[in-house]
Amino acid sequence: MTLTLIDWFSLFTHFLGVSLLAVGGAISAAPEMHRFLVSDAHWIDDATFANSITLAQAAPGPNVLFVAAMGMNVGLAQSGGAQSGWMAWVYGALGAIICMFGMLLPSGVLTLFIARWSRHNRELKFVKAFKAGMAPIVIGLLISTGYVLNNHNQEWSKDWPLWVLSALSVWVVWRTKIHLLWLLGLGATLGALGLLQA
Repeated sequence: MTLTLIDWFSLFTHFLGVSLLAVGGAISAAPEMHRFLVSDAHWIDDATFANSITLAQAAPGPNVLFVAAMGMNVGLAQSGGAQSGWMAWVYGALGAIICMFGMLLPSGVLTLFIARWSRHNRELKFVKAFKAGMAPIVIGLLISTGYVLNNHNQEWSKDWPLWVLSALSVWVVWRTKIHLLWLLGLGATLGALGLLQA
């Protein structure tokens, strides 16, 4: 099944709206992307969604690359998959462009104007309150992103070492001055040794 012109427009306008929700970066809007692409439209499945994020996060470059990977996977999946020939790759590229442009346009324009305005008005109580109030919202969005990405694994009891390590990492970052890269290195080492498995 190939996406219709209305489907492409719906994909674009949805990412325009999601862009304004992405307060803590594009990754904080992943639950809404999941709802739209996986749960409602059924254009990609859970595994493809998670793999899009994982691949883009592992690659060097900006955090928002997962949006392009997601758009490419929507285009590929809805045109028969990568084995369907060059036209499927054209749809994949179109999906990547539509999603990225939709994600970057509103947030980029809004950020430009808000940053200029808030720099000139940084002493206003409203600006200080807004900045202070955004921190818990961003944290909540990031927690919901983590939940959505791990939701495909329903065996919570088997993953207790991961949850303990995550809670310990949060505590260490919050209460000490140990650099985050040490924690990432520890997690990578434990995973490479087979002591932790996702």
